[in-house]
Amino acid sequence: MSANTQDKNNKKRSAILDMVFTAMFTAVIAVCSIISIPVGEVPITLQTFAVCISAALLGWKRGTLSVLIYILLGAVGVPVFGGMTGGLGVLAGPTGGYIIGFLPAAVIIGLAAERYERKALPLAIAMVIGVLVCYAFGTVWFMVVMQWGIVETLAACVLPFLIPDAIKIALAVLLSNRLSKAVKL
Repeated sequence: MSANTQDKNNKKRSAILDMVFTAMFTAVIAVCSIISIPVGEVPITLQTFAVCISAALLGWKRGTLSVLIYILLGAVGVPVFGGMTGGLGVLAGPTGGYIIGFLPAAVIIGLAAERYERKALPLAIAMVIGVLVCYAFGTVWFMVVMQWGIVETLAACVLPFLIPDAIKIALAVLLSNRLSKAVKL
């Protein structure tokens, strides 16, 4: 086999693996959204955990693509959002900003994961920043849709989630740090 043919085969294999891993983590995000605990207007789900681990393991391009595909699947009506919901109405509703906020969160986390070779401290910092950006998108959107003030929105949509999200981030850092050493994605 010539070097040129082998190079083409390696590129095909790499492209197929990229598609498989992207699809697999899109599914992970969807499955993690099924686990939903209603807490007022915004449910507690494992979506944040799944977005963090997807971006940490896949990097910013594939991780963000897996989040984008997840959002597009939900937008066309596939019940992949929290509580097995889907459709444009969910994205236009009170929690839509949090879902859209997963995109910049994935970029931030994925860039840090690549730049700092998935080391725990930079990954944890990136996940905290990513989740805070997601909070910002979601909180602003929630305020617009619900016509609530900042204090009541923060009380309903951010404060109850700080401890659960801190736990999810800690688990995502630990798991992605360990998995990245064992499995090359």
